[in-house]
Amino acid sequence: MELCNWIVESHTKRFCFVWFFRIPSCLRKNLPCSRKSKNCELFINCGGSKVTIDGHEYQEDLYATEDYSTFHESNSGAWACSSTGDFIGNQKRGSFIAENSSILNMSNPELYMTARLSPLSMKYYGLCLQKGSYTVRLHFAEIMFTDDQTYASVGRRLFDVSIQGQKVLQDFNIAKEAHGTGKVLIKNFTTWVNDTLEIHFQWGGKGTNSIPVRGVYGPLISAISITPNFKADCKDKSKLSVGVIVGIVVASCLVLILALNIIWFYFIMKDPQDNEFKGLELQTGYFTLKQIKAATRNFDPENKIGEGGFGPVYKGVLSDGSMIAVKQLSSKSRQGNREFVNEIGMISALQHPNLVKLYGCCIEANQLLLIYEYMENNSLARALFGPPKYRLNLEWQTRRNICIGIARGLSYLHEESRLKIVHRDIKATNILLDKDLNAKISDFGLAKLDEEENTHISTRIAGTIGYMAPEYAMRGRLTYKADVYSFGMVTLELVSGMSNNTNYRPEEEFVYLLDWAYVLQEQENLLELVDQSLGSNYSKEEALQMLELSLVCTNPSPTLRPAMSSVVSMLEGKMPVKVMPANRAASTVDNVRFKTLEMVSHDSQT
Repeated sequence: MELCNWIVESHTKRFCFVWFFRIPSCLRKNLPCSRKSKNCELFINCGGSKVTIDGHEYQEDLYATEDYSTFHESNSGAWACSSTGDFIGNQKRGSFIAENSSILNMSNPELYMTARLSPLSMKYYGLCLQKGSYTVRLHFAEIMFTDDQTYASVGRRLFDVSIQGQKVLQDFNIAKEAHGTGKVLIKNFTTWVNDTLEIHFQWGGKGTNSIPVRGVYGPLISAISITPNFKADCKDKSKLSVGVIVGIVVASCLVLILALNIIWFYFIMKDPQDNEFKGLELQTGYFTLKQIKAATRNFDPENKIGEGGFGPVYKGVLSDGSMIAVKQLSSKSRQGNREFVNEIGMISALQHPNLVKLYGCCIEANQLLLIYEYMENNSLARALFGPPKYRLNLEWQTRRNICIGIARGLSYLHEESRLKIVHRDIKATNILLDKDLNAKISDFGLAKLDEEENTHISTRIAGTIGYMAPEYAMRGRLTYKADVYSFGMVTLELVSGMSNNTNYRPEEEFVYLLDWAYVLQEQENLLELVDQSLGSNYSKEEALQMLELSLVCTNPSPTLRPAMSSVVSMLEGKMPVKVMPANRAASTVDNVRFKTLEMVSHDSQT
């Protein structure tokens, strides 16, 4: 599960930005070794300076970054490292290098005084290795926690390790396996390498993340050593004679002239839409601005299919006929860049039938573009209460299937995925419908990891008025129950065919859809909410179940709202809906909620 990676085409020294689910295959297939594989051993002092141990020189790994996603290639060209994510709640972004300040009583302490760490996903690549079997030694020492009686002794670090795509350590706890902090732990593994070796360290959302301070968690590695299990010649045979060098220069000039002629022919003489990486876009996840302009006819207004909180969405057709949706984010907005990285990071790590699929992105000429699968029927909001020409005749069973699909998608985000995620902006406009009217949750720009230890948001409150849970809107308390509340609002809209943010009865005291639902619940007449366009073509039993479920989900108290897995079971008839007694006071609470929401700044809206 890969979030973001910077991929460097080392043989051309050209940087590309690529976000997609499987980086290892990209590295192996698209970035072959530019020379004959000659490396047969590798030693890295992760997060530290160059040091010689037992006759082996451990290369330095001191690169610093302030980016959420980075790719770094060593000066030697023998290895590279990528890292993704941002530490939760850590407003001060650093270089992701841990340093030990105490004295370490161990052999070769210089290897363990520093360590490389990552908030989410980190990969080390051994490049241009000779084909054969290797022993990989991973050097660990927990240097951020303590064994004393201080608060720092309570911390727990858990992460997974994979080598060549095979998981070798799961829920790995350095201190536990080393029987204490500040102690050396070396793990040995044997693996086969054809050319590139990949070592993947990944945080799965487990352990502590605020001890001794916020942002202390995630994978941590002190050093890496890779040695062959075969007789290998590791000498550098790259020194060439003057005659050979002259020959290479002449040949290179001829190749360059030929390449320029080919480029001129294909990109000037021919239609770029017919020759721009035909059929490769969806396979690689890399898109150029030229491709996107060709697909959207230079962002033709006629291809505009929606407007998000940070920019428009366009329909596009790739050169192979594939339909795509292009989300254009403003690089000049105060939050555009962060939302862009956040959305890529979150959605790339998630794969579920009820979540929209991200194909890739493009960052070029101040453009921030996300490329998604195309949803033929646009959003649920447009289908229910958009302009009359865009509304869809959603039959009852279709509405019920949409509701179940949303519930399954949220259940996956909250409970089933490795990363437990709160979407924060569930609403009808963020529920997309494919050609078969299957629901897919979209727009993860405001999503956050669910922090069990810290539910109070340290940043601004964000979301959409009318869908935000009262405890989040008024007190900044965010848990997955906020999404449950939003789901309840969407369910009300789905059954009634009316928008929650509409003043329905201005002459009476209940003016919003949820207030109206409370009144009808007191009157034991909830079915009056059912969309009149359905006539009698719906199941009264199912409609009442969904309406009662929506009121359970929108309970003012988050502790009384069900988990989304329970919601799925209720909708599938596997467990009954626990109906709460009608309480008119709840409507009063809701009125206060909306007054509070009206004071939320415009920047909080999407």
